[in-house]
Amino acid sequence: MSHIGIFARTFPISTPEALAAQISSSGFEVTQLNLSAIGRLTLDLTLTQEEARSIKLAFRSHGVSIWGLSGTFNCIDPNDARRNQGILGCIANIKRAADMEAASVTLCTGTRNPENMWVHHPDNSNEESWTLLRKTLDQLIPSAETYGVKLGIEPEPGNVVSDASKAKRLLNELGKDSQFLSIVMDPANLLTPSTLHKQEDILREAFEVLGPHIGALHAKDVVTSGFAAVGLGGMDYELVMKLHSQLPNRVPVIAQDLAPEDATRVSGFLRALYSKYESKVSS
Repeated sequence: MSHIGIFARTFPISTPEALAAQISSSGFEVTQLNLSAIGRLTLDLTLTQEEARSIKLAFRSHGVSIWGLSGTFNCIDPNDARRNQGILGCIANIKRAADMEAASVTLCTGTRNPENMWVHHPDNSNEESWTLLRKTLDQLIPSAETYGVKLGIEPEPGNVVSDASKAKRLLNELGKDSQFLSIVMDPANLLTPSTLHKQEDILREAFEVLGPHIGALHAKDVVTSGFAAVGLGGMDYELVMKLHSQLPNRVPVIAQDLAPEDATRVSGFLRALYSKYESKVSS
């Protein structure tokens, strides 16, 4: 199995069965699931254990495994009540992720921007913001340990964990608790159109620094306007997939930022490179 996956939200909202069928028919065998893709809240306090297991079985019947379940909320939200509600919802998703046999619950490390959890704010770099992130994680880690699910941390330029060095700092500070984190590596988040010419140095360093902790690789491309589907921008995907093949653990490659009608092309593009470099590792 090549472990090529896709964001479930790529496709229109549907039932678990219909969504899984569409993912499978597009050439993917792994997904990162946001419950909104099946018409529920992203953080769903009402989802039962029985319902979670039925979702797992629906995907499995089409040969699709759920790598991760979204637990995103603003981990450093300046609104205390909203942040605390997010923590409760995320803990609920951690429990249900275990029922789905998902490896990770993905987080947004957050921003002090009160309107959008993905938008940069100058106070993100303050030590107060870092301390608040740590306090939020301290409330989530016990549930991750109890249910055997990792917390997926993705370096995002708009968030407090903005790059590979910040992710490494977090892992170092957490010490033994870092075992409950999993880094979601998105190479496109580490680049801009103006730094594409330096992408080999930037990406090699990031993979070297975070390699043993990487639990999944996100796949999108860098274009002048921002991001696009893989193969449509300036990202060197030969390099990305070569670095992926050198990781100490085989981790899924999960496509995002693509249109549903482009899904088959994207799965073929990623599968060809995955097979090329995995075969070199095996030989």
